[in-house]
This record gives sequence, structure tokens and C-alpha cells, in this order.
Amino acid sequence: MSLGSATLRGMSFRKLVTGAALGVSFLLAGCVNSPNFSSVNTPFQPDLNPNGQPQLVSGRAIGNGSVRVGLLLPYSGEGQSASSVATLFENSAKLALEDFQGADIQLLVKDTGGTSQGASIAAQQAISEGAELLIGPVFAPAVQGASAVARRSGVPIVAFSSDTNAAKPGTYLLSYLPVSDVNRIVSYAAEQERGSYSALLPNNAYGAVAEAAFRQAVGQTNGRIITIERYIPGNAEDIRARVASLSRSISQVDTLFVPEGGGVPPFVMQVMTEMGASLGEVKMIGSGQWNTPDILQSPVMVGSWFPGPDNQSFERLATRYRETYGSQPPRNASLAYDATILAAGLVRSAGPDRFSDRVLTNRDGFLGIDGIFRFQQDGLNDRGLAVYAVSGKRTAEPIAPAPRSFSGQF
Repeated sequence: MSLGSATLRGMSFRKLVTGAALGVSFLLAGCVNSPNFSSVNTPFQPDLNPNGQPQLVSGRAIGNGSVRVGLLLPYSGEGQSASSVATLFENSAKLALEDFQGADIQLLVKDTGGTSQGASIAAQQAISEGAELLIGPVFAPAVQGASAVARRSGVPIVAFSSDTNAAKPGTYLLSYLPVSDVNRIVSYAAEQERGSYSALLPNNAYGAVAEAAFRQAVGQTNGRIITIERYIPGNAEDIRARVASLSRSISQVDTLFVPEGGGVPPFVMQVMTEMGASLGEVKMIGSGQWNTPDILQSPVMVGSWFPGPDNQSFERLATRYRETYGSQPPRNASLAYDATILAAGLVRSAGPDRFSDRVLTNRDGFLGIDGIFRFQQDGLNDRGLAVYAVSGKRTAEPIAPAPRSFSGQF
């Protein structure tokens, strides 16, 4: 059993997150065969001043540890949402440093402006000041701008964009990605002896990624896809027409995959009911985008399934956030918290090899507030997700727990 998973049971919240902080830096499984962290030095060499010391830090810094990590966020980004997410993620990172006792890192806070050029400048500033790892940026163009600079310096990035095009070797996405959602919900459906599917997907980049993952996941579980319909996002009439087409073959399937959130899944159920479609034992399944009040409290969605991270630890983090900052944090607050804990944990456990690709992409993964996760060589991630059923109430009903390790997982 790993230290990370063992420390999460029967502890107060402060002890819990401290235990998680210690555990996240260790491999979740295969402890006997853990790599020799001291055998390979990180290729990064910071810019030094004439006295042989890293450049002085310009702007704000959080913490006073000896290992510098850039925190790249869109403080001056266009629109209120950009500055709000910057504040949210900075606050979450501060909580992580408070919870990880003796964290030997210092976060160099840099403003990306939410743009590629701004992120490129921010990354260069952080790296010139000695940052060995970059946390952020948030938006895909900014991730790509920072990545170009970081790659030349051999500095890895743990970013928050959900655009899979932003991922690449050395630029790892910690966000919730469609592939993990699809893999989990399709595998659960297969465990419940469901094997014939139809899907209704948005005709956009997200829909294309979800479709590719869906086709692969269904194939891996020996299921079959009867039909896939693609609709114009936001166009109710087009969605109605695609649903009408789906309803003609609905009797041939036992599972309907509708990954987009918001009002789309309830609207689909409403239209099918109006058309007199014979839903019978057909189960609607979705994605993490369903975890919103308009779906969770919808009477027509009761009993439908969707994947998501384990909520127990996040609720305790949310309580801490409310007590400290006076507001309820959005669900993605855990991303900055986990990224900061990961950095501090690897500094403590992995020595000079701490941020090497070999450590960051170990197949056993890490443990965070949202459960287990691991980075792939191409920069994408795998997550261990739970499965929930819509209950018509404010919270969903957990029906399958998240896995505690990646042993035997995809």
C-alpha cells in the first residue's frame, strides 16, 4: 500500500491534506521498485548573476523555499473570468503551501495576460529568475506561448488548459480531459453489461476529441456503436433534428452518450419524450460537464450516469477556502492546489531528479485532492474517476468509487 493512499483515512482535514501532500510525491504503487531519484540530475540550469546566484525575483513571490517554481496566471486577462480564475488559483496555491509543512518551494507569481505573447514573457521571466518548474498557464494560447520558451530551457510545465492541442512532451495538462471521462463512463457501462451505443455530440473541437475517445473506449470493451449524430452547438432546432434522427434507432441501443453539459442533456430527454421514443431500458451517460445544478436537479435526468473526481476531499478543501477567503471555490480550485502539492512533494522526495520527465511520467502516478492522476509522455493525463447518478437533488449519488491505484487501469 502506498503512503499516499494510507494517509487519507481517519484524519482531520489539516492532517489529511498534509498527509496527501507527503503522499503525492511518492509513487502510488510498486514501492519496492521505485526509481532511484538521485541517479539523474535535472537538465535545467538557471540563469545566474555574476555572483553565481539565481537572478533576483521581480514581482511577487509566495513562500520562501530554496526551489523556485513559476506560477503563471492571467491576472490582466481580458474579461472578469480571467482575473477571477487567477485569484482562485493563487489562493488555492497559498492554501497548499500552508498545508504542506516545511515546503521547500517558492512560487514566483507572473501575469500572462491570458495571451500567448504574455505567457511567453512571463515564462522567460520566471525561468531567468531560477524557476525549475512552471505551474500554469490556464488558457491554451498562453500554454502554447509558455511552452515554446520552457522547452528551449528544459523546464517542464504543469498547465491547466483542457485543450488537448496544448499538450506535448514536457508540457503536462493537469486539467480534466475528455478521454478520462469517456474511458471511465464507458468502462462502467460495460461492467453493467451494456454494449450497444448511440451518441449525440457537438460538432466542434470538443466533440471531435470526445468522439475519438468514445470510439476507442467502446471498441476496447467489445461494444458496438449504432449511430452518432453531430449537432451545431447552441442551435436548439438542429439539436432537435439530430435527436429525431437518433430516436428512429433508439430501440437498438441500451446506452445513449451525450457528453455536453448545460441544458443539452435535459433537452434531449424532453425531445425524445415528446416524440414518443421508446426509451425502455436505455441509459443516458455523460461527462464531467454534467456536474452542474441544471442537470443534477433535473427530474428528467434522474438515474443517468456521469463520471467525476471523488468529492470528499474537495469538500474539505472548499470548507478551508470559504473560511480563509469568504467565498465558495469553483470545482477547479483543486487543480492549482494539487499542482502546488505535487511540486512541493517532489522536491522533498525526488532530490535533484525532482522535475525530470522520468519522475513526472511514472506510470504509478500521484495522489491529489481529486484522487489519483498520472501524466503521459505526450503531455495528456489519466485520472481515476468515480461514477455518479443524477438524483434530482443538489448533489449526485456516488454509485462507483474512484480507483485507488492505476494497477490494471487502461
